[in-house]
Amino acid sequence: MKKNRIDILLRPVNKFIANETAGGIVLFAAAVLAMIVANTPFHEFYHELWKYKFTIGFPPDLQISKSLHHWINDGLMSVFFFVVGLELKREIIGGELSNAKKAALPLAAAAGGMIVPALIYFGFNYGKDSISGWGIPMATDIAFALGILYLLGKRVPLALKVFLTALAIGDDIGAVLVIAFFYTSDISLFSLALGSAFMAVLIGANLLGVRSPVFYGIVGIGGLWLAFLLSGVHATIAGVLAALTIPATVKIDAKGFLANLRREAEHFEHAEEGPKDLISPDQLHAIDSIRKYTNAVDTPLQRLEHGMHPLVAFVVLPVFAFANAGITFTADLFQQIASPVTLGVWFGLTFGKTIGIAIFSKLAVWMKIAELPEGVTWRKIYAVSLLASIGFTMSIFITELAFTNPDHILQAKLGIFIASGIGGVLGYLILRMGSPLPANGNGDDNGT
Repeated sequence: MKKNRIDILLRPVNKFIANETAGGIVLFAAAVLAMIVANTPFHEFYHELWKYKFTIGFPPDLQISKSLHHWINDGLMSVFFFVVGLELKREIIGGELSNAKKAALPLAAAAGGMIVPALIYFGFNYGKDSISGWGIPMATDIAFALGILYLLGKRVPLALKVFLTALAIGDDIGAVLVIAFFYTSDISLFSLALGSAFMAVLIGANLLGVRSPVFYGIVGIGGLWLAFLLSGVHATIAGVLAALTIPATVKIDAKGFLANLRREAEHFEHAEEGPKDLISPDQLHAIDSIRKYTNAVDTPLQRLEHGMHPLVAFVVLPVFAFANAGITFTADLFQQIASPVTLGVWFGLTFGKTIGIAIFSKLAVWMKIAELPEGVTWRKIYAVSLLASIGFTMSIFITELAFTNPDHILQAKLGIFIASGIGGVLGYLILRMGSPLPANGNGDDNGT
């Protein structure tokens, strides 16, 4: 009875966590809370909090001392990039990026959505010391963008959600490459060589059939991530590389799993029952066997991706947003908005993303490299390109890498917030008004 009461209490929580829009809602709430706190009498405490330093390791030489802000952006966000790497590998193996024809449209759109925004930013900041921020408007926040799209439910076809997901993953690939090659500090060849050795161990373990997430966690975090942290190459890249080594194969196929499951279920059914509220040794053995076969039919990659999604959506990204989204508005706010950095980021995201995605998608279809998915119209592509201008998480992340000047960081974040707000609202409204909920529930319309 008590267990049933607990289940009743937890059911709404579990339903919220499983909801596709929940992560975006929590992320948005964390960002808003940061903005509020940063503009209250507690603003000094808020900004000073992230400068607090703490150390890991063993004194006197084997230790690393970084600020809390650094540990969040280099450490906690590595978990986010690890999940990005898992999603990327899954899409390449059996998703939208596994087929050249299917992958062509979102990848072309992602390319346009990165190149044009960067060029627009260049135009506003050419010859200035703020030119290093060109990578900021290239990014798309997949959590926010997909969260808004899922709010529309059946008004939009599934193919459009798949397109935006694949586009955002292609965008993430570009962002990871930009971070790796352009936003790194001085390289330590020894640490990089050490990281390469740990990477070789992970690849070897994959080839030998090691499937334990604990092993990959110890070598990936204690070895690869730590070596990259010390090498000068941004540590979040280690998260992506480690994810690519996670096995994506099964030990038994679905047919074998079902046969074993039926056999063990029959053993459980006919086993001697245990005392009240307990199970017998025979029943326990059957359960252990079922658990073993369940792990064998599941890939470590998908198990990790599924298991880590709540951690990333409800802990990692909200903490990152709260630590990075808080900007304190001053009397010269409008002057800051008119700065080349703010305008470059704002126009790069709002216009660069929209124009780049639309033009490159049109070119891919016109050149017969790709084709529009069934149920997806150009009107929907244009609306999705507006949603892709929500740069939030990744754009803020690159801002912290691109600038050390506090004014530039403030200006870039202003541009990100303005563009993300415009893109989210307009994208949602265009899709909602152009896609009335049909009787057949497929969300299609006749827009061109």
